[in-house]
Amino acid sequence: MSNKTAIVVGAGIVGLATARALALKGYSVTVIERTNKAVGASIRNFGMLWPIGQPDGKLYQRAIRSRNIWKEIADTTGIWYEEAGSLHLAHHADEWEVLQELQDKFSSSDRPVQLLDKDTIDEKFNYVNTNGLLGGLYSETEMIIDPREGIAKVPEYLNELHQVQFIWGKAVSIVDPGIAWVEGEILHADIICVCSGADFETLFPTEFAALDITKCKLQMMRFSEKTGNRINTSLCGGLSLIHYNSFKAAPSLEKLKKRYENEMKQYLDNGIHVMVSQNGLGEFTVGDSHEYAKTFDPFDKAFINEMIMDYLKTFAICDNWQLIHSWHGIYPKMTNGDTDVFLNPLPGVYIINGLGGAGMTMSFGFAEECINSMT
Repeated sequence: MSNKTAIVVGAGIVGLATARALALKGYSVTVIERTNKAVGASIRNFGMLWPIGQPDGKLYQRAIRSRNIWKEIADTTGIWYEEAGSLHLAHHADEWEVLQELQDKFSSSDRPVQLLDKDTIDEKFNYVNTNGLLGGLYSETEMIIDPREGIAKVPEYLNELHQVQFIWGKAVSIVDPGIAWVEGEILHADIICVCSGADFETLFPTEFAALDITKCKLQMMRFSEKTGNRINTSLCGGLSLIHYNSFKAAPSLEKLKKRYENEMKQYLDNGIHVMVSQNGLGEFTVGDSHEYAKTFDPFDKAFINEMIMDYLKTFAICDNWQLIHSWHGIYPKMTNGDTDVFLNPLPGVYIINGLGGAGMTMSFGFAEECINSMT
């Protein structure tokens, strides 16, 4: 047993990734989660591991590293996954122009992407609406897991392979150097990492208030369908092209965005771009919207879900899908362009947060970087 100890606050994806990185550095790790299982943003997403959305350099390499760690864990534990890649579809000439530019840019940096014509897409993939389809950009790097299954099984993996201990259903109320107060009990550790997602302001309100940070609420849905067919990839409509930073490499992207602003302003006002992933049970996860504020009402908006479905039908064949779940998630998001938060507010105390909507894609790589820098 190691004589170095660490406490991780939060058992979402960032907390789990941090616990893994600490354990690999020789720490005896305890994770404390205030709920009886992880129920936050880490299970309320597509399960898309999404390197395609990250710009070249450090962030893209972090995404690839995180995907590879997910694959290693999944192979060890039996977590379902599919190396499905991604397919961004163009039904308009300006979308097709952007995809052609991205193919040139991404290929020049050795990303495994290729342009596919309508007939090839129709042959290789299911559920694609080929009416008016000009083509698509396929990327090999993306992977799908079911976040509900994955986030539930990673603690078992960490416990069995790395002896990480978990305390469920207890809240950390105060963090001081070397000390975490847990419902009146004092726990000691050499390092304490606070990975509490949207709740990080509870323990460190001053640090939260000092950051250029907000919160994002997104709405999503899950559907079933009786045929059992698989998409064979993850599908994305044109609106996704203005959502991810990596796509800014396309010179004509601003022209496309201006058309969307003129023709689809309500979609942009509600931060809607539409994507579909499929889990191992054949269920389709569809979303999403982006609403930014520090505090949200608890009610999902029916008109947003209707807008998502209306747009989905422009690029996917989904008339026979049956709605089985709808929900929203909330995560912290930097407003100044930063992609993460790594703070050291007290001796031996670290805050690891702020990955926005890229937690599933980036957390394992980011946690390794953070722990390597502090140990």
